[in-house]
Amino acid sequence: MDNEHGQSGLMDNEQSSDDANGRVSAGDVRASHTDRDQVVDIIRDAAAEGRLTIEELDQRVESALGARTLRELAALTRDLPEQPRRGEPTVQVKDLVKIEKRIGKVEWVGTWVVPRRMEIKLTVGNAKLDFSNAVVTHDRLSIDVDLGIGGDLTLITRPGIVVVANEVLVRMGELKVRPAQQDPSVPVDLLIEVTGQLRGGDLIVGYPRNLR
Repeated sequence: MDNEHGQSGLMDNEQSSDDANGRVSAGDVRASHTDRDQVVDIIRDAAAEGRLTIEELDQRVESALGARTLRELAALTRDLPEQPRRGEPTVQVKDLVKIEKRIGKVEWVGTWVVPRRMEIKLTVGNAKLDFSNAVVTHDRLSIDVDLGIGGDLTLITRPGIVVVANEVLVRMGELKVRPAQQDPSVPVDLLIEVTGQLRGGDLIVGYPRNLR
C-alpha cells in the first residue's frame, strides 16, 4: 500500500503509535522509495545552500535511505526551510479498487490504505477486509458488491466505523451486520456504505474476536 509523507515538523502533532481505536498514525506509515528520494533531494538542496556541512549531508542522506517510517524521514528535514516546489508528501489514496475472485481467497489485513470506492465480485471465493489497523484518510467508503454462489465477503471493523448495508439486494445468501448500532460515545471516523446484491454469497460484518 502507499504512504504519507512529511517535512518541517509535519509529524510533530501526530501520535507516536497506534491510537486508541487501533489505527496506525500518519507518522508510523511505512516510507516508500519515492518518499526517501524526495527527502534526499531536500537535504541535498539544503547542503548546496550552505545550510548543512558535508558531514551532515552524508549522515542525513544515509539516514534517509535507511528510514522505515514517515516519522523518521520528517525528523531529517525538521530544521530545514519549507520546500514548496517539492510538495508535501501525502498518502496515496486510490479512488477505486476492484476485487474480482473466482475460486480462492483474498485477504486485506494489517496496515493498508482505505480507498474511496471498492467494487467486489466473488464467485466460489472468499474475501476478508480487516479495518482494525487500516489507514483511514477520509470519512466515507463506498463498496459495491456482487456475491455469487459461494462468494462470501467478511468486513472486520472496530468502534468508530459504521457499516450501512440497507440497499444491498439479497436474492440468495445471508446478510449480517454486527453490532447493529454504533456506540454513541465513540465518534464516527469512517462510514462504509455497501450496495449491490447477494446472489448466493454471504456478507458478514463484525468486530474482531477480542472486541466481541
